[in-house]
Amino acid sequence: MILIAKYIVILFGAFLTGVGLLMLLAPTKAREYLRKAGSTYFINYVEITIRMIPAAGLVLYSDFSKYPEIFKLLGWFMIATSVILYFVPRNVHHKYALWCANLLKPKYIRLLSPLSMLFGFVIVYFVF
Repeated sequence: MILIAKYIVILFGAFLTGVGLLMLLAPTKAREYLRKAGSTYFINYVEITIRMIPAAGLVLYSDFSKYPEIFKLLGWFMIATSVILYFVPRNVHHKYALWCANLLKPKYIRLLSPLSMLFGFVIVYFVF
């Protein structure tokens, strides 16, 4: 189980790095994806459920990471916010995603991209 959690966390770090690259190279496309958050019941509940997988991985693998407290805190935070999102009406979640997408113009998305890539690298680094 720990080995599976380890690889889930590594994939999560790689995903965040990939999202950062998407933000850098195709900020308009990244913005389109953000606009879809919560747009349908299917997308809403699948996205919330899927984000619990790396969250559980972080919690399960935390004792084996370089910084167990950070992994536990991040994992439990992601789980708690996911549970809360299950009870937030889908249209409220979607309106928030649209508001964020309107606020984050492509040039701002590009500026934020290194943060996502850095966060992904740090997650992977903390695994080893």
